[in-house]
Amino acid sequence: MLLSAITFLPTVGALALLALDRGDEGRLRRVSLGVTATTFLVSCLLWIGFDRSQAGMQFVEQRAWVPAVGIAYHVGVDGISLLLILLTTFLTPLCLLAAETQITTRVKEFLIAMLLLETGMLGVFVALDLFLFFVFWEAMLIPMYLVIGVWGGPRRVYAAVKFILYTMAGSALMLVAILVLYYLNGRATGVYTFDYDVLVRLPIAPATQGWLFLAFALAFAIKVPMFPFHTWLPDAHVEAPTAGSVILAGVLLKMGTYGFLRFCLPLFPAAAVRFAPVIFLLALIGILYGAWVSTVQPDMKKLVAYSSVSHLGFVMLGLFALNPQGLVGGIIQMVNHGLSTGGLFLLVGMLYERRHSRLIADFGGLWALLPVFSAIFLFVVFSSVGLPGLNGFVGEFLILLGAFQASRIAAVCATAGIIFAAVYLLWMYQRVAFGEVRHGELRALPDLGARELLTLGPILILIVWIGVYPKPFTAVTEPTVAALIQTVRTKAGGGGLIALVAPRP
Repeated sequence: MLLSAITFLPTVGALALLALDRGDEGRLRRVSLGVTATTFLVSCLLWIGFDRSQAGMQFVEQRAWVPAVGIAYHVGVDGISLLLILLTTFLTPLCLLAAETQITTRVKEFLIAMLLLETGMLGVFVALDLFLFFVFWEAMLIPMYLVIGVWGGPRRVYAAVKFILYTMAGSALMLVAILVLYYLNGRATGVYTFDYDVLVRLPIAPATQGWLFLAFALAFAIKVPMFPFHTWLPDAHVEAPTAGSVILAGVLLKMGTYGFLRFCLPLFPAAAVRFAPVIFLLALIGILYGAWVSTVQPDMKKLVAYSSVSHLGFVMLGLFALNPQGLVGGIIQMVNHGLSTGGLFLLVGMLYERRHSRLIADFGGLWALLPVFSAIFLFVVFSSVGLPGLNGFVGEFLILLGAFQASRIAAVCATAGIIFAAVYLLWMYQRVAFGEVRHGELRALPDLGARELLTLGPILILIVWIGVYPKPFTAVTEPTVAALIQTVRTKAGGGGLIALVAPRP
């Protein structure tokens, strides 16, 4: 029952908020923060009780839901999903802390939307029934749409509609592919089911695998987002409130990369190997394109948004290297991106709250005026750049190591993306923090307060922890990654651009 408790505790909190008076905003915020903090503490039991020597699913719960059509409530967690569940429960209370002074209208509705969104995101990561997975996948769209469309910026409606149309377009094809799998398994075995454990053993003809892979991959590529399906992301990030931007970058984008790992690779291994060169190419384009576009952005929030296109390109590069180093690096980098980019969005939001502007040209000389803010901002920038000793370096190094084994040319090209990341992030920081104070109103800005330091502190701790001692995080994923590579090797038989490299002693 532990996974169910973690998944639905935020929903119970949302129902509790319905009974409270909307005028008592302080109580509403305390209850929602308490619920999300409790959810995080309960999710830590997964970390404590997880058997790191096992590759299979743990904490499994399975009950018939609609047995007449083979639908079950089936949930579980392995080394791939564990870190993403913890990332989700870790970031949500921090987002609510950040929103205390930024969300001042319809507070009750905002808090309910955030709690329901957390349940939807957690459900995606634990679902082991494809129908259940699709329900959670679609359910989390509604609260995210509301967060952007109701509490966002001036073009919030446009951004929210664009976000949901892009995502639903990919989801429609994925639903068709899920139904095809359901039908194929029924024809082959006489058992019609959406159960992941059954469908993963279903032999599928290579041609059929190709079409099903593309249907799933389109939905996940839009969510990542991969080039050229990325155009919804900058609008959604820029218009979303700070809490929405942090959740969008920290968790929602990881649903796409998670989908490739959980479904595309084990269900369609031959197609995954066949299409790996295309994924590699699109990932490289995303890495370089996202970096170049970030360099010319005048808006800090839009710069960080486009940097996500580049950073998630690294994750996809690692995943489709299909070797232990690349896959472990990709999973760790999902967490790293959530921490570093989430931290950047929080800091930009705090600056916007003071100055009511995100334009780089409206700042300058903040190091002398806001020393605490500037020091933390620089620290998180270094994390995003991949400075050795911080979390970003660990993931990028493993990804490049895995990519080099698969394609040396791709690894060399991807390395250029790291250089460009240093260019756009450090240049942005230089213009914001150093130089003369060109605007007199900046002198009246207050430095970070206790609540803001409490919001940023846990992120800074994890940035250092993963950078200095990543073993607890990599060790969780390694058995599951080894089993996944063995599955792909056995069912696909190798071939293509990707060399299926066995773990080295």
